[in-house]
Amino acid sequence: MELSNLFWSASLEELKRGFVEEKDSFICLMCGENIEKGMVYPYKDKFYLPEKYMRVHIEHSHTSVFDYLISMDKKLTGLTDHQKRLLSLFYQGKNDKEVQEELDIGSASTIRHHRFALKEKERQAKTFLTMMELLKEKDENAPTFVPVHKTATMVDERYNITQDEQDHILNKYFSEGTLTTFPPKEKQRLIILREISKQLNEDDFYDEKELNQLLKGIYTDYVLIRRYLIEYGFVDRKPDGSKYWLKK
Repeated sequence: MELSNLFWSASLEELKRGFVEEKDSFICLMCGENIEKGMVYPYKDKFYLPEKYMRVHIEHSHTSVFDYLISMDKKLTGLTDHQKRLLSLFYQGKNDKEVQEELDIGSASTIRHHRFALKEKERQAKTFLTMMELLKEKDENAPTFVPVHKTATMVDERYNITQDEQDHILNKYFSEGTLTTFPPKEKQRLIILREISKQLNEDDFYDEKELNQLLKGIYTDYVLIRRYLIEYGFVDRKPDGSKYWLKK
């Protein structure tokens, strides 16, 4: 299963721990790292069983599940930058006075008000999530939407894509793995770019020549495709353009 699909279909408990358990492995929901069962893994002169090693991997590669989640686009978290800052400080164990001093706002009672507002948001989220789960059991006419990729930089109506729409666009613009035309509409471009990004190996780093060569085999204007892959959050690069990689 594609990593974004795996992420959005994970249970709350799986999201909290940052990985899912499969029959033969544990898979990191943040980067797709696959830790096979039945193995022993070394790290810093110690040896770990698979599940424990996955927790080591998360701490080493992502700091924590909390840090990863809070860094996601605000359209995916529903949080303002101010709310993210507050949550980060609360997560660090700061008390209300310390948070107030660090943010230099209001008073300790102001921070308590923010805590209450966040708890209210939590209650609303639980209620809404429960209603959506109940709706799944009754709404037989609901279309299957394509999950938003976790590294999306601009989440808006362009991501309102059903599986049928995606299949139609891919059949229209692709022929034997080659892009015939780069479509004019943003939603269509998003579908095309998502498909092209699947041609990149998530564990590889590409220099500009290597990436150009790969994209040239898909579409003649490879520079255009490269630019849009970065703009839409599928690909990242070093500031000097020396290395490119698939964002996870």
